[in-house]
Amino acid sequence: MQVHNHLALTLITSALTLLAVPSAFAADAMPAASAPAAAAVVEAKSSEYVKPNIKHGSYGKLNIVVPLTSDDKGIQGMKLRNIANGLKAVESWKGKMNVTVVLYAKGVTLLKNPDEQTQKKLDELRKQGVQIKVCDNTLREQGIDFHNLYHVVDADIVPSGFAEVAYLQAQKHFVVDPVN
Repeated sequence: MQVHNHLALTLITSALTLLAVPSAFAADAMPAASAPAAAAVVEAKSSEYVKPNIKHGSYGKLNIVVPLTSDDKGIQGMKLRNIANGLKAVESWKGKMNVTVVLYAKGVTLLKNPDEQTQKKLDELRKQGVQIKVCDNTLREQGIDFHNLYHVVDADIVPSGFAEVAYLQAQKHFVVDPVN
């Protein structure tokens, strides 16, 4: 009997907690007049950033290789942002990060007629020492003249993008590959 009472009490407490907590779904269940107010409460709580007091040692020297094989502009942009954010964080924590981006397969599209915003990002990253390497196998297979790619020169071409990632990893570069 005590187990049943305890279970019943637990279920009732859980149900009351759910009713008391604002939910993203609460706006759907409320009358139209109160739905915007509930959405504003949820949005206000989730959009406020409070800077934490981070304690972290120096990053030291990091060698990173980022493979890029996708033609998805969202993924390409995300990887460029990740690199820029990583460079900034490592520098602010008294470290140095050397980054090589290896483009192969559909990733080469990053440098085919990039929009102005992407050109700016690429230029900023290159100024910070980021190297961009392009796979010769991909160029040959896709019939691409590397002279038509954004700021690519002979020294940026590697025999195989896939092999270059493994080569750099063997040279103590960490492969960082967010959502390829």
